[in-house]
Amino acid sequence: MAKLVHVMEEIEVPDNVEIVVDGSKITVKGPLGTVTRDFSHVREVKLVKDGNKLIVEAYRVNRRDKAKVFTVASHIRNMIIGVTRGYRYVMKIVSTHFPITVSVDKENGVVRIKNFLGEKADRLAKIYGNVDIKVSSDEIIITGVDIEQVGLTASSIERATRVKDKDRRIFLDGIYIVEKGVGIE
Repeated sequence: MAKLVHVMEEIEVPDNVEIVVDGSKITVKGPLGTVTRDFSHVREVKLVKDGNKLIVEAYRVNRRDKAKVFTVASHIRNMIIGVTRGYRYVMKIVSTHFPITVSVDKENGVVRIKNFLGEKADRLAKIYGNVDIKVSSDEIIITGVDIEQVGLTASSIERATRVKDKDRRIFLDGIYIVEKGVGIE
């Protein structure tokens, strides 16, 4: 199996974004906020800032190490998109049997789901990181600059309302992700 000598991926940095490279830790600052990520677990990859470009490279790599270079580059691109345009998930509240009430408890870092399937106890979903959650009558909108935090929060809410012991064709109640994408309104 032949070894590749050098793999490099260049990332263009927009003018309104500032990137700080501290070893394997990257901080991306933009108009919407700041995202920091540590890539120290990927020892084969080297990060170099060159003017308005960020170079992700590795030397003497095999196929797996080559994939790591492109994965790290993709994470950094997502960070740049997050601080310039942001990420937005839209969730739909579906209640056919019992009216569900959803409230955000920022102090405790949870989303409270009341009266789900007529249960007396509230179901709780964790809020990850610094995301904004807006609840309307039948919709939840989650926005933020870090795609991982926004996605984890949305999946936490969806997981909290999973129906286990009933027929899913009849009990459609729950909170479901219906739209996800780029752009904060």
